[in-house]
Amino acid sequence: MAIQARSGVDGFTLIELVTVIVLVGALSLLGIGLFARESSFSPLLAAQQLESATLLAQQAALAGNPDRFLSIDQDAPEDLFIFRVHDNDPNTNTVSEFSLRRGGATVTITVNGTPIPLPAAIEFNKMGAPAPSVDRTIDISGDSSIRLCLNRLGALYRVSTSESCQ
Repeated sequence: MAIQARSGVDGFTLIELVTVIVLVGALSLLGIGLFARESSFSPLLAAQQLESATLLAQQAALAGNPDRFLSIDQDAPEDLFIFRVHDNDPNTNTVSEFSLRRGGATVTITVNGTPIPLPAAIEFNKMGAPAPSVDRTIDISGDSSIRLCLNRLGALYRVSTSESCQ
């Protein structure tokens, strides 16, 4: 049985395959570099970190620990949101700190319709409720907005930004 050479060229040469692999690799690295940078601010992530910090402060208050304060701040020079769980002096004894880049986003805390200037501290009593016993609305605004409600009993929950905290 004789083997005949085909006149047409089928397939790719090794040089063509290597060139394509190198180009795909270079484009992948470029794409990863674009997406690996710090992403834009996520109000959802900020809300989750605030919820975690609130829960830690409430648990400390329920356990009788002095670390029952929650501070909320937005650091302008560093462009950060900072949530701290601490005793009555946040500068000396911070138990936990959650921070993330805010990308120009804002946190607004209101009590009975009155905005509270930041930094703001919320103290929790031995029952895990905020002291003084008032409802608080916490709005986190960026590309999108999230509203958190901290009621006078200590429940923290999300509502639509068109709804009020009750």
